[in-house]
Amino acid sequence: MGGGADGIREDPVAGIDRNDGSTVVRLAGELDLYNASAVREALIACTEESPDRLVVDLSGVNFIDSTALGVLIEARTRMANRRGFLLAAPGLETRRALEISGLDKHFTVHESLDDALGASL
Repeated sequence: MGGGADGIREDPVAGIDRNDGSTVVRLAGELDLYNASAVREALIACTEESPDRLVVDLSGVNFIDSTALGVLIEARTRMANRRGFLLAAPGLETRRALEISGLDKHFTVHESLDDALGASL
């Protein structure tokens, strides 16, 4: 099986790493109506572990729609300390979607994963 043009979509959840009370969920590709449920399942499962910090690494995301943005909002509301829900390294298109929706004012957005992991909560 080949990848790319044959219509196979990549898994939106590229990986989950846990270390010292921090959980990093790496998302990738296009986040939209068709895979938002997979993103939701992963994020909700991580919030149920009650990490001190949940960082969503957006560096591999090249498109995000309103459905996927809604999933981020839902996951954040499930955190005991909502300041512990951080977004990291959004690319140009993802940052634009956050700005247009006004969500950049509600989420803590960091330029890099290291910044998000080192930020005080």
